[in-house]
Order: sequence, then C-alpha cells, then structure tokens
Amino acid sequence: MGVADLGLPVDVPSTALFTDHYELTMLQAALKAGTAERRSVFEVFTRRLPEGRRYGVVAGTGRVLDTVENFRFDAGVLGFLRERGVVDEETLQWLAAYRFGGDVWGYPEGEVYFPGSPVMRVEGSFAECVLLETVILSILNHDSAVAAAASRMASAAGDRPLIEMGARRTHELAAVAAARAAYIGGFATTSDLASGFRYGIPTVGTSAHAFTLLHDGERDAFRAQVDSLGRGTTLLVDTYDVTEAVRLAVEVAGPELGAVRIDSGDLLLIAHRVRQQLDRLGATDTKIIVTSDLDEYAIASLRAAPVDAYGVGTQLVTGSGHPTASMVYKLVARAESADPKAPLVPVAKRSSGGKTSMGGRKWAARRLDEHGVAEAEVIGSGPVPQELVDRQLPVQLIKGGQVVAREPLDVVRDRHAAARAGLPLSATQLSRGEPVIPTEYV
Repeated sequence: MGVADLGLPVDVPSTALFTDHYELTMLQAALKAGTAERRSVFEVFTRRLPEGRRYGVVAGTGRVLDTVENFRFDAGVLGFLRERGVVDEETLQWLAAYRFGGDVWGYPEGEVYFPGSPVMRVEGSFAECVLLETVILSILNHDSAVAAAASRMASAAGDRPLIEMGARRTHELAAVAAARAAYIGGFATTSDLASGFRYGIPTVGTSAHAFTLLHDGERDAFRAQVDSLGRGTTLLVDTYDVTEAVRLAVEVAGPELGAVRIDSGDLLLIAHRVRQQLDRLGATDTKIIVTSDLDEYAIASLRAAPVDAYGVGTQLVTGSGHPTASMVYKLVARAESADPKAPLVPVAKRSSGGKTSMGGRKWAARRLDEHGVAEAEVIGSGPVPQELVDRQLPVQLIKGGQVVAREPLDVVRDRHAAARAGLPLSATQLSRGEPVIPTEYV
C-alpha cells in the first residue's frame, strides 16, 4: 500500500503548478521569439548566509528529484491554464508534451555550503529549465533553512538525542518536509507519522497534558498509560506539581520507568531537582526529557543539566529565526542560438543593492589545510586547478532527464555529520560571526 492508497496529503499527481505565473508567460514569449530552445545553464546559490550563521546545509535535494520527475502538465492542469487564459494554445500544446530532458548537478544532499556555492546547476533548453525555478527554490529554501537550524541544535545537544515535534506549528505538508530536513541535520526521531511513513524516520510519542486532565488524578492517568504502554513509557510530570508527579510516576511504574518529560518552568532548575528525586526513589535509570519552546541557545544552556533528550518544535520548523535560506535561481550562461553546437555565453545581472551575480557555468571545490580541515570554498568558471580536481563538490543528479543519484536518507544524514566534522571547530559556536571559511573566486 502506498501513500496515494491511503489518501494522505503528502503526494500529488503533478508538481507542475508549484510554480509562478510568470514562468509560463516567459515561456510563451520565448517560444514566440524563437529563443526558448537555446541551451541554458541556471545555478542555485545564496549571496549570503543568514545573520550569525557560520555555514549552510544542503537539504531537499531528494525532494527536488521527485518533483522534477512529477513535473507534468496533465489534462486537468492544462484545462486550468486554458480556462484562466494564463498562456496561449501554442504554449499549452508545448506544455502537454513537457518532460525535463536536461541535466542537473548539485552539492550532495547533507553537504555544507557557503555564500556563492553553486548548490545546484540545471542545464537544458531555456524553456525546460525556467519552469523549474519556483519549485526548486521552494524546496531548497525551506528544507535547507530547517536543516541548518537542526544542525546547530544537534551541535548544541552533543550526544543527547533530539526529537522533532513541530508538526502542529506549521503547514501539514511543510511538517513532513521539516521532519525530513531535521533528520538530515541530526535529529534522531519525529513525532509526525506522515514523515515516518513517507521517509522511514523513526517516530516516537506517548501522551500530552490532555491525557492527564482526562483522568480523575495523575495516579489514574499514569496507571492507564503504564498499563497500556508498559513501564518503559515516558510520563509527563508538569501538569500540576512536578515533585508530586515524579513521586507518583515512580510509585506507579517502579524504578523501571523509562522517562519523565518536563514541558514548562525553569528547565535547568527543575531538571536538577527531578534527577535528584528520581535517584532518591531508586529510579536511577529513568531518563529526563525536556520540551517547551527550545532552540539551539536553550539547548546549549542545558548542557550542564541532567537532561537526556530534547524535544523541539516551533523554533526548528521555522528555521530558528531564519525560515528561508535566501537561495536564488539565476541564468548564468546561454547559447547564442538554438543550434545544439552553439557555444555558451556567460550572462549575469548587473544591479545595485547587493543583487549582482557572476556569469558562467561554475565548478566548486573545498580546499583543506594540512590537517584535513576545510579552509576555503573555491569557486571558478575556468579550468579547475589540478590540486582541487579531486575536491570538487557537485555531483550529477539527473542525466538526460533521468534521476541518477537517489539515495537513502540515512546516507544523507551521515554525510552531513561528516561534512560538519570537517569544518573548523568554530563552526559549531553559537555566537554570531562570519562564515567559518571564506569563499574564494578564481
């Protein structure tokens, strides 16, 4: 049984309308001008990292591959465009046969990036590439923002596991993507079942305050939960009085109680008191889980507390203050004619206000110091220096319209952990600062 069989709102028959109106009007005008078939190169990059961030995290690549495969203008979609008069009949006929047949290169998902990094490169005719702009940016900007926040939180948490629990704080479909991005960034589990179903992410959860309030007292609530879920369950202990709740929790479940969860108050102080109480009651193996509007700074402040795991919601799924990675999708080269053999000409926008870009198809490599630690992101459009040939970052993701680099999510997660470990130690500092390594253009 698949997602579609269950009727879950996490799959769509076509992704073609996840785009902006002007992508189609540009297509129509280019078709009339005879320029639509010119070979073109688009690149995805960001001009700067969010303020205070030391590195970015590439996330959403796997979802981009799925989206490109499903970018089809079926009868219903074409009917909508015809009814609204978005484009003319000639353009509709072109769209009816649309299949992306170009090439896509990009940083492997989970890799880190810096200002100017060509995170993704899309090559093909102008017509087939321009249509993908909005949806590619939608995915990469959202997922990379969440993954970057998750990565910072994972660094702050050290070896303590993190639980993603932000589904109720964002759009239901964004919640699925956010849980995937959080897993890439270092979270261990999610509370969102749709994410578990779609991506195989481990899911966890026990009870909320409503379950305690349903019963005549905490003892009854704890007894009902333990009878159903076993002594290894996690009991929520801050509905009324934490000290009394901990006492009742151990009395009901015994020293085999799996964990207690604290969701309010001064978490640092309460965690110490609860740990002392649990130990006095003989529940020395019972873990303490804390939630309550955590972000990377709150997690770091609890490093000295006897906390065993963190549950994070709002701050995670909103990028911890930076809900977008501010990536752009720019035409950097195009042919002078529709002749497949016509050479590519570098092109770039010239403007004030920091929105300039560099033309030409680019390569990117990461230079390492004598200790194997990253020291610079090197980007160029000419020959690759011999010493950097084996350090190039982009890999081919789609070749001739066919996906060639789909991979398991655990591979992506491990890649990010390795990439972050290969950065200078200051990358994990939460204090504000510039990107941890510079971007050099050659």
